Amino acid sequence: MNELTIPAVNLKLQYETIREEVEAAVRRVLERQDFILGAEVAELEQEMARRHDCSHAIGCASGSDALLLSLLALGIGPGDAVLVPAFTFFSTAGSVALLGARPVFTDIDPRTFNLSSATVEQALHENRSSRAKAIIPVHLYGQCAEMDGLMALAAKNSFAVVEDAAQAVLARYRGRAAGSMGQAGCFSFYPTKNLSAAGDGGMITTNDAAFAEQLRLLRNHGSADKQFFPVLGMNSRLDTLQAAVLLVKLRRLEDWTRLRKQKAEFYRQSFSGIGLAVSIEPYPSKEYPIVLPYEAQEAEHVYHQFTVRAYDRDKLSAHLDAKGIGTAVYYPVPLHRQPAFAALKPVAQCPQADRAAAEALSLPMYPELTEAQQAFVVEQVRAFYRS
Repeated sequence: MNELTIPAVNLKLQYETIREEVEAAVRRVLERQDFILGAEVAELEQEMARRHDCSHAIGCASGSDALLLSLLALGIGPGDAVLVPAFTFFSTAGSVALLGARPVFTDIDPRTFNLSSATVEQALHENRSSRAKAIIPVHLYGQCAEMDGLMALAAKNSFAVVEDAAQAVLARYRGRAAGSMGQAGCFSFYPTKNLSAAGDGGMITTNDAAFAEQLRLLRNHGSADKQFFPVLGMNSRLDTLQAAVLLVKLRRLEDWTRLRKQKAEFYRQSFSGIGLAVSIEPYPSKEYPIVLPYEAQEAEHVYHQFTVRAYDRDKLSAHLDAKGIGTAVYYPVPLHRQPAFAALKPVAQCPQADRAAAEALSLPMYPELTEAQQAFVVEQVRAFYRS
């Protein structure tokens, strides 16, 4: 294998397997010219709600908007504070700041990369003066956060819980679906996600009927009929074309998720078998340079990413790139160090997020990845550390 033979993500391979169905679904929408909140949107909402054990699902324009709309519906605004992990994608905290509220950056569990009840309690102690009203646990890389402890803390402190499940479609925690445990669950259909659109798209799940109705108004300028506007909303509707594409893919999502788990197990056994990885330590070392993804016993990981901790991460990434293997770093700059939040003084102390940003590396992961390709990835990682 040579040149760029194994990209970190390969969207074309998936498309080749469903090309005719996707194009037929798109043609049906084009023939009807029914582009806004059409029948496919309603069907997708029903199917997402069913798969995530919720009574309601509300399509919107993106995963970022799903967060923004959920916080807006909760009444989050200036003077409020929302606890967010310091190690995640920007929009988790950006949605809070856009409403004039203050994101309270919270450190992560070094094993799962997610919030834990212990890290949240520490953040609450350090920010006693903050008027905290909500918490956004992120189910990073496809594994749910420690929701029992977080939900208990939320109940104790009267916080609303908005699950950022952008990377966790079909993930579960103690048998409960991602997006069903908090007041709202926010999903993204960005093209690289496990369930991906041909562009942007998002979804909010909830079991609260009144909350769902409020979200439907807010995503449509605050109106149900285009004439009367009882609330101030925004334009964030899921396109019918995107819903049509997503419905085709949704029929295969369980199979694709099963394949992702198989790929993850291949990596796990291969790295362990050649003595590069150890599972009892959360950090890499020269002796054991790869720390494999931690699978919490109570969580069902769907492997949006196969993210390891790697010793000398940046040099390993450069080596793999030279061998034609794509990797990705999610996320090299933690949120408490992003320039957009520089006005939030003092800078939060999140040492686990800082270390994760320096060590996390996502290896190629998609259902179409072959064992031969994975074996090549593993061999090149071995060659870097043991040559």
